[in-house]
Amino acid sequence: MKKQVIMFLFAAGAYCFQSCDSNSNRSADDSVEYATEQNENARQGQGATSMNAGEDAGVDFAVKAADAGLTEVSAGKIAQDKAQDQRVKDFAAMMIQDHSKANEELKAIAANKNITLPTAPGESHQKQIGDLNSNTGAEFDQEFMDMMVDNHQKTIDLFEDAAEDVKDPELRAFATKTLPSLKKHLQEAEKLEDAIDQ
Repeated sequence: MKKQVIMFLFAAGAYCFQSCDSNSNRSADDSVEYATEQNENARQGQGATSMNAGEDAGVDFAVKAADAGLTEVSAGKIAQDKAQDQRVKDFAAMMIQDHSKANEELKAIAANKNITLPTAPGESHQKQIGDLNSNTGAEFDQEFMDMMVDNHQKTIDLFEDAAEDVKDPELRAFATKTLPSLKKHLQEAEKLEDAIDQ
């Protein structure tokens, strides 16, 4: 009997460990989806009428902005290790510093509003990072800079829309304040993309 109890406890422990492990992988892989689901559940818990379209737009912006920022930091860290051109390494360092700072600021705003943010890039960005990481040398540098130009164009569109449409004053102010930095990043990325392509 004692042996059966021990075997049962061992099996239960192994099952719990496996489920925790798969849940941790899932939350890392589906971080954006998980955050979106948590925010939707919170919204429904408050009553669908308590959050208007403008507030929904603010939550959606916060999740997408966090996803974009986490992606730039992750890609920047890879570029710090793999880039061959020093200018690309320097740009990557700026991505890590500026986007980490913006991420922390957004995290503080979101915490005050009970908005769940992703803790890792979403699935599409993880694929983008994986594809980037498969390159080496000059090809890596070009792919990284192409990614930076493309991502910053999309992020600027996101932040410009938020600066106009989001009703929450803190989130709107965050979008407005961050835009000049994003535009500067895009200008520098475009210049560097052209320079290393020659």
